Order: sequence, then C-alpha cells, then structure tokens
Amino acid sequence: MPKSNNQKKFLELRKKFPWFSYEKFTWTLSEKGLEAEFQFDLSGVVTFRPRIFIPKKSWFLPSAETKELLPGILFRIGLIEMISYWKAACPPIVKVNPGTLGAEEIVWWKKVWYNGMGEFFYLNSIDNTIDDFITVQSVDNKPYYPVRADGKGIIVPVGGGKDSAVTLELLGSLPGTIPLIMNPRGATLQTIYKAGFKDEDYIEIHRTIDPELLRLNDQGYLNGHTPFSALLAFVTVLAAILSGRKFIALSNESSANETTIPGTSVNHQYSKSVEFEKDFREYIRRFVAPGIEYFSFLRPLNELQIARLFSGFEKYHGIFRSCNAGSKEDVWCGKCAKCLFTYIILSPFLPAEKMRLIFGKDLLEDAGLIPLLDQLTGRAEEKPFDCVGTISEVNLALFKTIRKHGGEKLPSLLEYYRKSPLYKSYCDKGFDEALTGFSDDHQIPSSLIPILTSALND
Repeated sequence: MPKSNNQKKFLELRKKFPWFSYEKFTWTLSEKGLEAEFQFDLSGVVTFRPRIFIPKKSWFLPSAETKELLPGILFRIGLIEMISYWKAACPPIVKVNPGTLGAEEIVWWKKVWYNGMGEFFYLNSIDNTIDDFITVQSVDNKPYYPVRADGKGIIVPVGGGKDSAVTLELLGSLPGTIPLIMNPRGATLQTIYKAGFKDEDYIEIHRTIDPELLRLNDQGYLNGHTPFSALLAFVTVLAAILSGRKFIALSNESSANETTIPGTSVNHQYSKSVEFEKDFREYIRRFVAPGIEYFSFLRPLNELQIARLFSGFEKYHGIFRSCNAGSKEDVWCGKCAKCLFTYIILSPFLPAEKMRLIFGKDLLEDAGLIPLLDQLTGRAEEKPFDCVGTISEVNLALFKTIRKHGGEKLPSLLEYYRKSPLYKSYCDKGFDEALTGFSDDHQIPSSLIPILTSALND
C-alpha cells in the first residue's frame, strides 16, 4: 500500500487543533432497546456525535445489576470510539470529561491507542512515540467501580467470513450460545441463518458514524486505519452485560500475531492479536465487569487448520464473504488481498471447480494479482494491510495446491510461484505439521477446549 508523507500536515494540524475532548455520553433503556450517544469536541471547532443502538429482543435482560454496570462500559466505549475522530487532526492533548481515568488506565489506553494506530502512523509517515503522541487529561470525578457480573452462555461475534462461521458451527449448539452482528449485512445474516438461528436469536448492534468525520475526510484531513476490533471488543462486553452472558468467543487465529511490516511492531491486526486479548481481559476484569471472559476460540489454530475445518462445513460455502471491498454489495471483488488470500488458503482443501463457483472465477488465473501474491508470500517488503494469514501459511498452501494439480497445466499464479525460489523451500511434511499444531498461548476456558480438539481430529 502506498505511503503518504503527512508529517508536515500532522504537525500543522496539531498546532491548529491543540486539544480533543470527550465531552459526555448519554444513554436510555426503553422498550425499543438501548440507545447511546457520545459527544466529542475538536478544539471548539467541530463536534462529533456518534451513536450505537441495540434493539430489544428476547435475550435482552436488563436488571438492577445491569444498570449499575452500564455507565462504566458505555464510558469506555466512548473512549475507544473517540480514536476514529481524534485521528482527523491528531491533537496532542486529549481531555476526558465524563469519567475518571487513573494513572494505570491511562497507560493502558495509550498502549492500545498507539499500537492500534500503528498502520495509520506508518502509512502517513508520521514520526512520534508512545510517550509524546498524546497527553491524557482526566477530570477528578467519582470513578465507576465494577460490579461482578455472573452469567451463563456464549456470545459469538459473526463477521461473515470463514473464521466466525467455524466458531459458530462448533459452539452454536451449546445452551445459551447467541451470535452477535454489528451493522448486519447479507453474509453475516446468512451465516447465522445457516447455523440455525433466527432474527430473534441474535444480538444486533447498529453503529452510526457522525457524517462530520466523513466531511473532514473529504476535505483532506488525516485518515487511515483504526483498531476496529478493539471497539468491537468493548461492544461485545456491553452485549454480555445486557444479555447475561459470561463468555465472548472471538474467532481470531494465531496468525493475527504476525506483524504487517517485518522487523517492526506495525500490525494491521493488532487488536486481534493475543497481546491485545490478554491486555483486554485484564482490563475488563479490573475495571469493568470481572465475571465476563473474553477470548478467541480459534487462537490455538493457524489459518490452514481453520481452512480445513471450514472446507467441511459446506452449508456456508455459498454465503460467506471475507472481502472488505465488496462488503456493501455482499460480493467477492476478486481483486484485493483478502480475496486472493482466502482463495489460496482454501485451495488445498476444496476442488478447483468448487473454488470457481464460490468466487465467481479462478483467481489463480489472474496474472494481475501477482503484486499481491508477492506481498502475501513475503517476496515484497511488506504484507498487505489486511486481515490475512502468515507468510508461511500462504507459501504452504500454494505449495500444496501445486502438488494437488499433479502434472496438469497450472494456473498462471501457481506457475509463477512454482518458478520462484520459494517453492523449493517448502515440503509436504511442513504442510502436514502445520495441520497438527495446537498453540498453548490461548485463553479458552478448559471446558471448551475438547470441542476444538475433537473437530481437528475428525
């Protein structure tokens, strides 16, 4: 992805807009559901008012304890939401007015903020450090003390791709399991329907971006990637509080830990990494709701293992979508890194005819995708800034797919790869070993581990 030299613009904007404030948050519980609005102020010049809405359904269980927990989690949803609006001008001072952040919390938030914006800083060529990029000022109000939330059941966030489909398929039949979708669309809804859930059976989150931010983007203010998965993490905790659930089962795999820029800490998937997961669990335990457990059910696995599992869940093959570019139309664009990666990682496990049927064409025949292939396989200086697997996983998948073709004429991308030095660096043994691994670096409750290991051994 091309970089922009926006260091000068960054410094000019910070001088023009010296502070950014989180002014307040308001919320109502009614027969409609939960409605919340957050108000941010950019140096007295622009006001932002993003909102979230959670419709009331049969799972909606607000109680006296719920009402005590809501201010604390909503306050912090505002904090994570704030990052998307702060980035337009990157003011050096951040004022937090509607609640108290102690010194430990400020350290936590600066880490999430800085690392979650690593891609933004890198692609904008912005030079700063975790110590100096912001100073957080928090008023001395009464803090929100957490109340223990003892619940049952599992929330499974569904994004419409293969990973969350695997988690939902394996955990969906357990008592109390409920899917969660933010801003529902075709693939997310079709996934839960195929898993046997109905409209009344899922948690529906509607997030509305203030159009003022889009206006600033059009005017040339700073823009770029923000840690969306961190926002989702806080929203799932809110959903757990409202629904009385104890567990939140994400679908982030071990591959999310690999940095996008080798030799740096820049990771497009930072808020999907095990580092963020551990930090977030501890933060929720200490400051929000100690009875809620956030973890990734697929963390012990790599992308090849997940692809093999997904290949056996045929009912999702025609409806899943992992393409960000085509998400609004619910299609595979066939031109982006996410499309190509998904095609490659599934190719060892599904017939070529089935792959063409899923994606609408054979992506491995598209020579125009060679630059993306070089990024995915490590021949380029950086991986794609997208949620893709590790360089090793991609190479192993390509190696195995070539072997699967036998003596047949290879599609152009596979022929290109076969002639590269990389092809000779991999072997069948490496592929087989990748399918048998199980990382110990995970936070899965012990009662759920046998479900995952049993699926792997089938």
